[in-house]
Amino acid sequence: MSKQSNGSNVDVVRACMESYIAQDRAAADRLIAEDFVFTSPQDDRIHRAAFFERCFPTADRLRSPQIIEAVPASGDGVFIAYEYELENGERYRNVELSTVRDGRLTETQVFFGGRVHGP
Repeated sequence: MSKQSNGSNVDVVRACMESYIAQDRAAADRLIAEDFVFTSPQDDRIHRAAFFERCFPTADRLRSPQIIEAVPASGDGVFIAYEYELENGERYRNVELSTVRDGRLTETQVFFGGRVHGP
């Protein structure tokens, strides 16, 4: 396990998500490790530079992104669930499993959820 407690790891993951939503690259740079790996249904274990090039700039297509929950997982992991609305009004929820070591994200795996129906 890392030097940080899992509670602190939750804070790191929340802060990283907030930096994405705000498009605060300087904050994200401090929170994401040099050896960071990102995986989603659209990205297969891409490295940090590719993440910042392809994924980080996409927050502008989201309207009202909101963190629903962030909780410790086993080891250095943190699960975070969030909901967002696209510009066309459709709402979606996703879950991510991130690994934090020494106060920085080293890996994130995104699991796309389905469209949210109803209020």
